[in-house]
Amino acid sequence: MLRSIRRPLLPAVAFAAALAAGAAHAQAAQPPVKVGFMLPATGTFAALGDMIEKGFRMYVDEQGGKLAGRDIQYFRVDDESDPSKATDNVNRLIKRDQVDVIVGTVHSGVAMAMARAAKESKTLLIVPNAGADAITGPLCAPNILRSSFSNWQPGYATGVVAAQKGYKRAMTIFWNYAAGQESAKGFTEAFEKGGGKVVKELTLPFPNVEFQPLLTAIAAEKPDVVFAFFAGAGAAKFVRDYDAAGLRRTIPLIGSGFLTDGVLEAQGAAAQGLMTALHYADGIDTPRNNAFRNKFAVTYKVNPDVYAVQGYDAAQILASGLNAVKGDLTKRDAMIAAMRKAPIDSPRGKYTLSAAHNPVQDFYIREVKGRENVMTGVAVKVLADPARGCRM
Repeated sequence: MLRSIRRPLLPAVAFAAALAAGAAHAQAAQPPVKVGFMLPATGTFAALGDMIEKGFRMYVDEQGGKLAGRDIQYFRVDDESDPSKATDNVNRLIKRDQVDVIVGTVHSGVAMAMARAAKESKTLLIVPNAGADAITGPLCAPNILRSSFSNWQPGYATGVVAAQKGYKRAMTIFWNYAAGQESAKGFTEAFEKGGGKVVKELTLPFPNVEFQPLLTAIAAEKPDVVFAFFAGAGAAKFVRDYDAAGLRRTIPLIGSGFLTDGVLEAQGAAAQGLMTALHYADGIDTPRNNAFRNKFAVTYKVNPDVYAVQGYDAAQILASGLNAVKGDLTKRDAMIAAMRKAPIDSPRGKYTLSAAHNPVQDFYIREVKGRENVMTGVAVKVLADPARGCRM
């Protein structure tokens, strides 16, 4: 009796084993997911691009070097933070390398060209920094997502902080391109809603760092506070120049967090006590952030900053989509829907993406203490970008 039961099972077991082996072989035979980094490797924002890439790669490495069981193949283009070269550069990744997803960039002007090319070609684009409002506004598209912020968000959060501190007359100073303009507009909107008034704005072209004439204008106007938008090497020089001009002693300086993030070593004593607002701070005391910071420091021998977090989360967002479709890139609609809805367990705190694919997130008040942007409070909780002009 036992033999008669066992004999029919042998072919079934063998068949099931063959199926499993075939499925494993098919999965192993899948080509790698092609990820194209279009980030600055030279110039003012080179260090920012480097931190974004490090963050992205660290998340992938934490998953065993694969996402949804598929290997990752990387391609790199230096965008040079030059909008005039952006279309040619992004098309190298889209047409020459035929990448599955593009990750980039830092400069808002470059990112605008990338978004247009991605929208036209329907290439998946994850923006790990550039906050150009149009990307999740008029240029929004199902295949474009952001792991960072809109320029409006940190500017608005900083304006809330300035108004709460009781300042009444403010001046703004910024590079005259999308990031600077839109950040300053966000600041003005919140500051004036809170009872203040922006009495003058000062601009200079990117990446110009000849600040002296503008510092003289600030000294003459004597506002209650100055809001600044600069980043990278330009931010380092501005903070040092502002301090050297003697303005820190009489006119408080405040800014979106990019003013001090990633450049505290270069700013030195001139940055001590500076207050900024951003969606990440060094002192977020949670198990998730502490583990991230420790792992990053051990892996790269440097402390992470907001750019590293945004790169890390770009990989998380991609993984959420790939996992939902078991690595099958042909199921694009289901993959993108999963990316849009996934809760992101970020070092900055958990967040989700808006309908326009921009993070809805907390913004923190930070103060420079030593070599850290230490969190001292929350400026605005779950701040969503208004996504003006987005139609999806």
